[in-house]
Amino acid sequence: METERSAWYCARTKPKHEHIAAANVRRNRNVEVFHPRLPVERATQRGVARVMEPLFPGYIFIHCAIEERLNDIQHTNGISSLVRFGGRIPTVKDSVIAELQECFASEQPVKVESRLVESRLLPGEEVTVGGGAFTGMRAYVLRVLPAKQRVQILLDLLGGPTPVEVDRESVWVERSVGAEKPLV
Repeated sequence: METERSAWYCARTKPKHEHIAAANVRRNRNVEVFHPRLPVERATQRGVARVMEPLFPGYIFIHCAIEERLNDIQHTNGISSLVRFGGRIPTVKDSVIAELQECFASEQPVKVESRLVESRLLPGEEVTVGGGAFTGMRAYVLRVLPAKQRVQILLDLLGGPTPVEVDRESVWVERSVGAEKPLV
């Protein structure tokens, strides 16, 4: 058990090692860890894949008496370093962690409502097609057709821009409307 001086700290992990660092700190150091994650759908060469992404990429929260655990934590597989400002290792307020824990149960994924994602798709956005005959191709949104759950995109086919209708669930935003590339 940790002493009264226990507090929450933020640890920087090696790239894409948040889950490894969290598991190693929890198992090997017997320290409480908070690592909130979200399910995200990604376009891949094989179609749409659902993966768990960290809410804070490259970081996990640990609860311990840092003076007693500093050396152990820093040498845990997956941990790069503790977050520091100057020479000081700041704490994260208990109230901040408690609020996050209310939204993200410690290792349970939080369902992201797909309607929120759908409502953000706007004409002019750059998208990648994640399924069907055009998998992996990039395009620009021309129109969103909500009643049909489809979207009209502009693909570069047969030597020129060609409008094509695809299933709304098969496209993923690459670049938002405010981006520097204008709609063709």
